[in-house]
Amino acid sequence: MNNELVAILDYLERDRGLDRDVLVQVIEESLVSAARKAVGPANELRVKLDPKTGDLSAIAKLTVVAEVEHPEREIALDRARARMPEVEVGAEVEWEVTPRNFGRISAQTAKQAIMQRLRQAEKNRVKDEYTDRIGDVLYGVVTRFDQGDVIIDFGRAEGVVRPQDRVPGEDYQANDHICCILTEVNVNRNGPILVVSRSAPDLVKKLFEREVTEIAEGIVSIKAVAREPGFRSKIAVHSKDPKVDPVGACVGIRGSRVKTIVRELNGEKVDIIRWDADVKTYVTNALQPAQLKSLQIDEEKHQVRIIVDADQLSLAIGKRGQNARLTHKLTGWKIDIKKIEEKREISLEERIQQAADELAQLPGISHEVAVVLVHNGFLSVDGLQAANLEDLVAIDGIDEETARSIKQSAAEQR
Repeated sequence: MNNELVAILDYLERDRGLDRDVLVQVIEESLVSAARKAVGPANELRVKLDPKTGDLSAIAKLTVVAEVEHPEREIALDRARARMPEVEVGAEVEWEVTPRNFGRISAQTAKQAIMQRLRQAEKNRVKDEYTDRIGDVLYGVVTRFDQGDVIIDFGRAEGVVRPQDRVPGEDYQANDHICCILTEVNVNRNGPILVVSRSAPDLVKKLFEREVTEIAEGIVSIKAVAREPGFRSKIAVHSKDPKVDPVGACVGIRGSRVKTIVRELNGEKVDIIRWDADVKTYVTNALQPAQLKSLQIDEEKHQVRIIVDADQLSLAIGKRGQNARLTHKLTGWKIDIKKIEEKREISLEERIQQAADELAQLPGISHEVAVVLVHNGFLSVDGLQAANLEDLVAIDGIDEETARSIKQSAAEQR
């Protein structure tokens, strides 16, 4: 087992970046239980490993006595003086109690314990290295798949993309190079302890922070990000310097910056929105390129009611409501979009019917009389008030008594 232990130490130190002294300590602690089985009862038993040769020693702490009554914790004076001539009764000495068959008997048990402890030690190393990097973008290579999880090799550690952190429609293959955002370091989970995401909105934010110099310098700030992974993202930006266009800075010359980000997102569309403290302006910007007719703010319901022309409705709402949803996520306001009701042309028959219905509301005028009046040019109360009695009597079907009744009824409407 000696050569095997040395080989394990060399590999873990060289290829996995683990400290050799830490490894030796872990192995020594792991072998104590195996040593107890081989040695039997022994006081304060510990194991010592020579990191160069791989030799193992089991050592107990024994008290020097004149006559041994408890061999698991005592040693006879004459036996102790054979190695330590100056030792006296009552002294405590560290005494090697390694049995000849210790390595053979404990090999398998020790190996299992070692690997378990080493896995935990490696997890702790990864935790220490990556805990402060939560929220960072990591680049890795797809190595394998485990029950829906995608395992990513980041060089010094492995990460996992869980099903809920994948982008719909993305198909990963072994050896694919992908970028992710580190969302969690969990030493208690089985398998890789780094949890990374391809679908988190913060991935879009971090990519812009990396690509846009003005954001890194603090001139342009990202106010909000809304994302439907694999389909579309909206990002609201603001510039502290009026001379710097935040949207133009994020787009880059000939779209160079945003194109780089879109490639990292596997073709996902990205809308860059100019943020504004005024809600109406902010929502208007977020719903572009749709042209809005009017906006009403309902502070109590935290809602924005929007009216658009009929030909702009589908553009404002977006495919399957995507544009409206993303605007809601981006601004934090509920979005209610409706189209303008089109005014329908009224036919001549409908106008005559409407005028007759209005005149029939007057006391003493039946609907039949109202129809006769409308067909003879009297379309309103004002027309009846201006008419002469003779004009009304001249109409077929209206006698003088009816005409007077009509005039009286119209006069009462003044």
